[in-house]
Amino acid sequence: MDILEAKLAVINAGKMLVENGLIQRTWGNVSCRIDDNHFVITPSGKGYLTLTPEDIVIVTINDLSYEGEVKPSSEKGIHAQCYALRSDVNFVIHTHQTYASIVGLSGLDINNITGKSAEIIGTDVPIASYGLPGTGKLKKGVVAALKRSDSKAVLMIHHGALCVGTDLDDAFAVANELEEVSKAALLERYRELTGKTVDSFNSLSEYVANNLMTSTSTVEYEAYNSTREYGAIRMTPVNGGESVMIDIASGEPVDKTADCPETAVLHSAIYKKREDVNAVIHTKEEDVLSVSKIGKTIRPFLDDFAQIAGITVKNVDYSPNNSLKTAKAVTKALKSRDAVLLKNNGAVCVGANEDEANAVKLVTEKGCKAAVAANIYGTDNKPINLLESALMRIVYKTKYSKKSK
Repeated sequence: MDILEAKLAVINAGKMLVENGLIQRTWGNVSCRIDDNHFVITPSGKGYLTLTPEDIVIVTINDLSYEGEVKPSSEKGIHAQCYALRSDVNFVIHTHQTYASIVGLSGLDINNITGKSAEIIGTDVPIASYGLPGTGKLKKGVVAALKRSDSKAVLMIHHGALCVGTDLDDAFAVANELEEVSKAALLERYRELTGKTVDSFNSLSEYVANNLMTSTSTVEYEAYNSTREYGAIRMTPVNGGESVMIDIASGEPVDKTADCPETAVLHSAIYKKREDVNAVIHTKEEDVLSVSKIGKTIRPFLDDFAQIAGITVKNVDYSPNNSLKTAKAVTKALKSRDAVLLKNNGAVCVGANEDEANAVKLVTEKGCKAAVAANIYGTDNKPINLLESALMRIVYKTKYSKKSK
């Protein structure tokens, strides 16, 4: 394939994946074979929507060498193995798509796929053993999975999925269909547990919350997002409505006649404690809300959760009736973390700007789904160990996140 044509295909794939919610921001990677010896791949740490042909890197299959100053994805070795092992593969997509990432926590292959899905993906989807991102251990696990199945998809435990095809359209169809197959596998597990048939993942969240719920806060309050603006914060209701300016020092409205949000003191406390934070997002997405009712700290079951949210996300009871004391507890729980669960009220996610805070929100929502899935798969399913979680968090905060800005 012509080099420019291959680069444009990779750029187009990135946009298609973002538009369809299979990839966000800089997560995952995409490549296209040029010939028997080379492929082009997305760069490390650059967003998909702004890529140009100059950003796409040519890599040699047999030794992973490349030219130029742009660094290729750290997962280039996995892509190279796909091309080396399968002559019919000309396009590779690695995603962190939600349901494929979650169903991979079972540690089991998806078997007995039939109908349209089998035509697109194959009759099974193998699971690859875990390794840290960008490591030889991860590549070794993926290679083993590729060798024991002719499937066009591989689940990567704690990590995501790998989808291959003869071209862009083929690989993209695999990624789309894998999400549907994975969702069906999760709902089937729920049916096995309860005898009930449902069509929504939210039912799994409710089931887990009801079975694991501890004593919960009886106080519920409206969710607000906020941004820091010149010594004050602008708080805006998540469900719509007028913004109100809050003085950071006092936690009171700048306009004394304005209504004060119940979480104004909480938002103010976060900005006072964290000078690096300029945006706060409060999510009450249904799965996050269900997990917040459990009242327990959650640990990462997925790599991106450890990297972007934190090595743990604690669960704290914020009460507007005791706002100063409970806001202090929330800010303490945010130390070295960018998300905190609010008991019975979802989660607060923070970032240096709205884009960063939204990234934390996305992985927190996916991380809560993963925590639910881990519970329905049983006690043998363990989160990523704390040492590996801490290593990924450090690498992301000191290196990777700076490149994505």
